[in-house]
Amino acid sequence: MKDLFPFYSIGHFINEPTNKTEFEIMRFDEMEEPEVDEIHKHTFYEILWTEKGISKQTIDYKEYEVLPNSLFFISPNQVHQFEEWKPLKGGTILFTEDFFLLNHNNKDKLFELSFLDNFYANPCIQLDKKKFAEIKQTIDLITNEQKRTDKSQAITQSLLHILLAQVQRCIDTETDTAVSKKYLILFKQFKNLLDKHFAENKTTSFFAQQLHITAHHLNLITKEVTGKTASEVIRARSILEAKRLLTFTDKTVSEIAFELNYTDSSYFAKTFKAETNLSPIAFKTEMSEKYRTR
Repeated sequence: MKDLFPFYSIGHFINEPTNKTEFEIMRFDEMEEPEVDEIHKHTFYEILWTEKGISKQTIDYKEYEVLPNSLFFISPNQVHQFEEWKPLKGGTILFTEDFFLLNHNNKDKLFELSFLDNFYANPCIQLDKKKFAEIKQTIDLITNEQKRTDKSQAITQSLLHILLAQVQRCIDTETDTAVSKKYLILFKQFKNLLDKHFAENKTTSFFAQQLHITAHHLNLITKEVTGKTASEVIRARSILEAKRLLTFTDKTVSEIAFELNYTDSSYFAKTFKAETNLSPIAFKTEMSEKYRTR
């Protein structure tokens, strides 16, 4: 399926599109306005830290406040829009999966971090002043390392790992019942498969088979991580794509139903309304004024 949105690398955000850099850290007051579309996707992870000021991020039709003493996480493939960053005091850390995994082949280490690739929880974490100060100390160490003429990729990577471990500890201390790492890893593997196959495969059994587990086991995993069944997660991903197609293309409801492999447009419309409380046409009308860019 053709992508609707520009897919940017880190190089685009430093206005050097051909730059293959895999890590950058920038303060908002030192950043140039990146030459990117307002609504876009990344190939990388982004962590925004905010010391002062308030703004908004919109990720796939959900609006979130960016608040002082907070961290905001954006993962690859999330369609998002930053309302305004210039009035904020803080900055952004950009890194690729390959940079995080430097000299390690085990992607599960990345999946163990509950706040990355998490499409079902608030991507903004508000911290008390003490915890934010501890996180900020590590951010300052990364900034100082990157400013050195003899900067070390290995040291920067180690500091990034420390930062992410600190964030996970903050989350774990605030959570009564943490999701098991095993379930978290399997859920994120399921989510990766779903992003690739949601249009042509809509059954729990297909994805369970790909993960070499039973459909019942997959349901247990999705319920623990998201509170939803696997079927509900699959349907939500399909409807999310339908929302994007309705908002950002001129395709008809019938064309979208066909593209997403629904049996007919009336069944698609019924499913869409059950998920959104709006018919596809009503949704298109409501969103066109707010998001339409082409």
